Amino acid sequence: MKHRVRKTLLVCGVLVAGFPVAGAAEPETYTLAVVPQFDLRRIEAVWRPIIDHLQSATGARFTLVTETTIPVFEKGLHAGTYDFAYMNPYHYVVAHGRQGYGALVRDVEGKLSGIIVVRKDSGLTDARMLDGRKVAFPAPNAMGAALIPRAEFSRKLGIKVTELYVKSHDSAYLNVLLGQADAAGGIRATFEQQKPEVRGGLTVIYETERYTPHPLAVHPRVSAELAAKVQQAMIALGKTSKGDALLEGIPIKAIGTASDSDYDTLRNLGLEAFYVEQ
Repeated sequence: MKHRVRKTLLVCGVLVAGFPVAGAAEPETYTLAVVPQFDLRRIEAVWRPIIDHLQSATGARFTLVTETTIPVFEKGLHAGTYDFAYMNPYHYVVAHGRQGYGALVRDVEGKLSGIIVVRKDSGLTDARMLDGRKVAFPAPNAMGAALIPRAEFSRKLGIKVTELYVKSHDSAYLNVLLGQADAAGGIRATFEQQKPEVRGGLTVIYETERYTPHPLAVHPRVSAELAAKVQQAMIALGKTSKGDALLEGIPIKAIGTASDSDYDTLRNLGLEAFYVEQ
């Protein structure tokens, strides 16, 4: 009889060890959205290993959100839908003001500037020659690729262009190569990651002023403890060659802590005159 009792207890022990106990708490799941500068497949390939690293380092679960267009991403950001988000600098200024998002990490080595590219055989050599011509942009509020160039066209160069919005940096460059636009707005990082046949057919004729680059930011509803863990886990990536390679794909050359004051310069540019509500 004693033997049977011990055997029953042993079987119960195996069952308890092998299956979840009823009522056991599951890790909470958080959303992390990425501004769709690139093709969504590329974003997935770059950020999936980073998500895996964050889950391992923090014990929390993360869902990667890849919206189809920048305007769709902006709507989610303005509504405070995302717990964490990687966004352009002016997105951050707006999101901080409306939802209280706080900057966690950013590239502390590079600066963000916009570029204007044309076909190499177009004969266009100066941005002022684009007056009255068609320029492809990813979206109105893509900061380096559209917002800053549009502001500088108006205030600095005194030109007006016909704006064509094509959803992504990749599409903007391709529109120029195919002759569907005279020029395109972009940023160095996305231009340098184009296929050789695309990059080789285009040339840069203008570069904007430089600003503090994209931050990864957190919504204030997320606990300070988890926000700190995510910040530390992201910075830890930059301390290994494998992690450094992952960050390069974002692209971040040298990761470090970010603060809200890093973006004060942008607050004083008057870009709200060019920001398009979605």
